[in-house]
Amino acid sequence: MAITTFEKFDSRYTSSGADPGQERHYTVLGTSDELAARLAVQGAAPVVIDHYLDGTLLVWRQSIEMEPVGEEQWHGAVRYSTVRPTNESVYSFETGGGTTHITQSLQTVASYYELLHFLSAPDFKGAIGVTNDGVEGTDIVVPVYQFAETHYLPPTFVTPGYKALLYSLTGKVNSLPFKGFAAGEVLFLGASGSIRGGGDWEIAYRFAASPNVTGLAVGSITGVDKKGWEYLWVRYKDADDDTAKALVKVPASVHIEQVYGTANLSLMGI
Repeated sequence: MAITTFEKFDSRYTSSGADPGQERHYTVLGTSDELAARLAVQGAAPVVIDHYLDGTLLVWRQSIEMEPVGEEQWHGAVRYSTVRPTNESVYSFETGGGTTHITQSLQTVASYYELLHFLSAPDFKGAIGVTNDGVEGTDIVVPVYQFAETHYLPPTFVTPGYKALLYSLTGKVNSLPFKGFAAGEVLFLGASGSIRGGGDWEIAYRFAASPNVTGLAVGSITGVDKKGWEYLWVRYKDADDDTAKALVKVPASVHIEQVYGTANLSLMGI
């Protein structure tokens, strides 16, 4: 006989106030195995319920209690509350801007010059803020994708060794693909955790992502590749601009620096 499960007519008890929650009741037919009956109820009962049907409050499945009521017949009671159960997770993200200092533009749009001094405006190959002594550059806003995950973990998982692992991974960039991002794109910003009344842990993990880029051009230097959290800087040299009859600063070399250590962020187990 196949196992069948249905919600009872007198199900869906609700409570409001300081400790809102719900109960749902199910009947399972066709098995004498309590585990099989419990799994049937687990498959039928939602993990989370919109308590007021307006999105203002969610209640989470906390427990399933089974009681035999006849031959191959079970009653299952499922209880819900606002406490997120162990092994549940919450995800969030934010797009924003960080700042970085650059000395090269993407493109020189226009140049204006004093006709008495130059035949044409000097060509600095995209260098920004050129002076007699060097290249000053400017600060710009760059896109940064930040995301966070909150996980509810059992105390057997959050050991002193695990906390030490999180400490060691903070400030590291992923050495392997992680959360759908290529190696080099995700920076682990750190985690914060607190133990809840039930004994499990609520841990929030914070990350920032910056894309890898390839084929950059810096002045006349092409084919530059840079991973998301590497730092690019440019060394300049003096050069003659024969058209403008002027001495200019132009990119002489491009350098890509690793400024963060790398690690396998998947070791966090989330």
